[in-house]
This record gives sequence, C-alpha cells and structure tokens, in this order.
Amino acid sequence: MKILFAPSEGKRSGGVFPALNTNSLIFPELYPQRLDVILQYEELVQKGSDTELMELFGVKDVRLFNRYKIFFENAPTMKAIERYDGVAYDYLDYKTLSPIAQEYVDAHTLIFSNLFGPIRAGDGIPDYKLKQGSSLGTFAPEKFYKEHFSNALDEIIGNDEILDLRAGFYDKFYTPKNFITTLKFLKEGKVVSHWAKAYRGRVLRAAAVDQVQTIKEFLALKIEGLVLSEMIETKRKNEVIYNIV
Repeated sequence: MKILFAPSEGKRSGGVFPALNTNSLIFPELYPQRLDVILQYEELVQKGSDTELMELFGVKDVRLFNRYKIFFENAPTMKAIERYDGVAYDYLDYKTLSPIAQEYVDAHTLIFSNLFGPIRAGDGIPDYKLKQGSSLGTFAPEKFYKEHFSNALDEIIGNDEILDLRAGFYDKFYTPKNFITTLKFLKEGKVVSHWAKAYRGRVLRAAAVDQVQTIKEFLALKIEGLVLSEMIETKRKNEVIYNIV
C-alpha cells in the first residue's frame, strides 16, 4: 500500500545529512528535471524583490528572508518527514514512533513537495520556503511535476492500493491511475478543514504502528477520536467518512 501525503508550510531548520544531490530523492533518473525547478527557485530567492519574496515565501517580515537565501549545494538535509513542521506532522509525532513504524512511514509514504515534487518521507531535503500555489515567475511547479513525474509514480506504485491523505490542491501534482481511498472528517455533521490535517497525521501514525498493508486492514483500524460513519464508492475512488468524537 502507498500513502500519499501533503507537505506543510512550516519547516524545521538544520540537518545532519549531506547536501542535496542526485541520490537524495526518489527517481534519481529524473533529478535533472528537479534541478530545473530548483535552479529557478534559487535564482528568484537570490534576485527577487522583497515583494516577490513575500509572495514566494508567504511571509511579510523581510527579516526572515535570509534563512532561505541559501544555495542547496551548501545546505544540509534531513528526512522530509522530519523537516516538515505542521499540524499533520505534529499529530504523526514521527520521533516517538518505534524504529519499525518509522521505517514503515519512510518507505510507504509519498509526500508532494511544492518545490521538490514527489518524494519519499525518508528522502533528505534542505530547509526551504515555498508557499502552496506560488509560481516561480510564470513557471508553475505543480504542472511541471505532473507532466514529468506521473509516469514514474505510476510505475513505482504499480498495483499497490493507495490511501490518499493529501489536501485537494495536491491533485495538481499527480492523479493516480489506480483506484484510491480518500478520507473525509465530520464534526457534528460538518466537514472540518484545519482539524482534518491533525487527523490525517493521526491516521498515518495508526497505519504505521499497525504496519497496515492493505485498505481492508486500514478500515479495520481503531483510530483515536474517529468513528467510521460510511463509505461512498465511485468509479475512481472510495471516500471513507469518519465522525470526530
């Protein structure tokens, strides 16, 4: 089973792994294509106006810009699953998982980075900032990655079942060919958005702890704070609806 996951706006600084290189990320054969995006990002970061960088980073305080004015060839990396620092990642709480559960997350989870495209949770990435939906000038990374990486994703996923925990925006990076399972979270009959991130993290944690290998096994999980309400199946996907209790 493969689990598709979204990144987060927040990142942890630092890192102990070597700088980004051909073998840092999944699909090393496509690293030249990633490098095209990276070089455009670095040029904009180095030469962009304050207004352009505010839009690129999604922050208004120019004093924060220097953190991201780096060249990746000189920057340390850390696992993507540890680099990202947001609500979903807080609830995943990766560092407190057992080594076996961490290995599960590293191997089974594909994260869709706004800058680096599809990566494994265990891939090493540098510190960076790119607001969701931001373009690099007229260049849209999500369209580029969908065009150039979809075939490689199809191949690595193969016939595996897919649990898609991404926010809707990340459909722009990749539309799976396989039938997928998605989740919806309701509180008192209303769809939640912010807290959906928390429960996606909790769902990924539960799957890792129980070493879930199939959707059938996943549906049998008892997940803290969630009660399975119903499932709505269409031609393309099975939407699993949980009530938050």
